[in-house]
Amino acid sequence: MSKKSIELKKGIKVHFINTDLYKTDLTCIIITTPLKRETVTKNALIPFMLRRGTAKLPNQYLISKELQNMYGASFNCGVDKMGDNVVLKFCIESISNEYALNNEDILKMNIETLLDLVFNPAKVNNMLNEEFLEVEKENLKDIIESKIDDKDSYSLENCISNMYGDNGFGLYKYGYVEDVDKITIGEISEYYNWLISNSKIDLFISGNFDDENLKTLLNDNENIKKLNPREENYILDSTADKIKAEKVNEVKEEMDVTQGKLVIGLDITSTQENLRGIGNVYNSILGNGANSMLFQNVREKAGLAYSAKSVFFKQKNNIFIRCGIQIENYEKAVELIKVQLENIKKGEFSEEDVNNAKTFLIAGIKNVEEEQDTEIIYYIGQEISKTNLTIQEYMNNINKVSREDVIEFAKSVDINTIYFLTKNN
Repeated sequence: MSKKSIELKKGIKVHFINTDLYKTDLTCIIITTPLKRETVTKNALIPFMLRRGTAKLPNQYLISKELQNMYGASFNCGVDKMGDNVVLKFCIESISNEYALNNEDILKMNIETLLDLVFNPAKVNNMLNEEFLEVEKENLKDIIESKIDDKDSYSLENCISNMYGDNGFGLYKYGYVEDVDKITIGEISEYYNWLISNSKIDLFISGNFDDENLKTLLNDNENIKKLNPREENYILDSTADKIKAEKVNEVKEEMDVTQGKLVIGLDITSTQENLRGIGNVYNSILGNGANSMLFQNVREKAGLAYSAKSVFFKQKNNIFIRCGIQIENYEKAVELIKVQLENIKKGEFSEEDVNNAKTFLIAGIKNVEEEQDTEIIYYIGQEISKTNLTIQEYMNNINKVSREDVIEFAKSVDINTIYFLTKNN
């Protein structure tokens, strides 16, 4: 496997991931822009509108027919949060050219169709299609309103929202119902034009191909030619802007539930070198896996939780502890979790714990190359963070973490918010 990145224009890059591990080619366009309250709902709408038609293929039937011409290629799109940014993702997966029955250039069709879907949408009177907007507004409202159905995800989102408020990372990636109906076709069309003219754009192509041929194909593409150079208008991760919260924010929300959902948001103020490598090892010892402190002590030994784990959000330098507990065990669970945090600070873990964490993490990292979409997601994160580590370099950073590194890191970890979803009184 080899990876090479080329700047097509300022602020617009193509990343070639050349590999013979797969029988498919995967092409993704990533548009990155800052998360803002006034635009987050529009960002969520745009991928859903664009998937409905292009200037050349103005409806979903024709798009489906084109994908079938690529031997049943698949298209998907959506939005996600990465730190204080939202990424709009559009992907087509198709069979590699060597498996085409009639020597068709399937990858060329893949790339050109994807570029059309994102940059050459169906328009009416020089605006996006209003019929598409009205349908997708209803679909988006359904998505936003259904977030309450998954209590685990709902609780995590609410903890994050309470920590960060109505800006950046605190915003819900799909936006807000109260904003959906206010969006007009004129507003969404104007915002779409601004977005593709001012945002960071990355094209990732994974498969077995000739880089130079694809570079020529892209430079000759009319959609690429129309794009103007731009600044990379997004918010780079910062590990230097964290300060310890003055007091712990405790939030309880009542709902008709039988199992409590506990989420504890942790701030990390460390500025250590290799912060992400150390953070991953710390998180693995704390709550990532069956050998972790949370799993062993809170779930297994004390029996206070149905589930107990922690997740490291690298882009924001946060760790979130997530537990499903019986309602009456709230105080006991919180206190025992605090004991685990203090024990790591005091170094009450072994070299074997560190080595087990490294082994667990490296096994997961090795699997990144086993799935094409996972590998692309990895490199998207690297590009947006400007770390650009190869997978081997990432593993090396894990391997060089010492027990003393973890203890120093632990001393910078503090509780910011305790969120508890509990039953109605």
